[in-house]
Amino acid sequence: MDICHIWCNLKPGASDLESIENMKRHFERLRRHACRLNRSKPGFRPQQLHELHNTLEFQDLSQLKAKFDTVSTTTNPIESSRNAVSSNVKDVFFALTRDFPGPGRISVREKC
Repeated sequence: MDICHIWCNLKPGASDLESIENMKRHFERLRRHACRLNRSKPGFRPQQLHELHNTLEFQDLSQLKAKFDTVSTTTNPIESSRNAVSSNVKDVFFALTRDFPGPGRISVREKC
């Protein structure tokens, strides 16, 4: 399982509820995949992590690439929904993680 993490902060003056709805609408195109959107509790996060955290789960990198090719097009309605999201957020950064150990990794116990 590959997990795409997206962290961001809301821009000053952005409506939190409207921003979340825009994100949900935009990522709805990935709805066949596990998708979670979390907001940190005030005072309970390190400075390095941003206020909003979105995770998207994919079976493998090819599935992730295919879905992101879909949501990165510059045609409507995708372009409009992406603009609605990006107009309300700042400080965006991404990470890609995977289940560990993965299916191709032999554990120490299995080697014996």
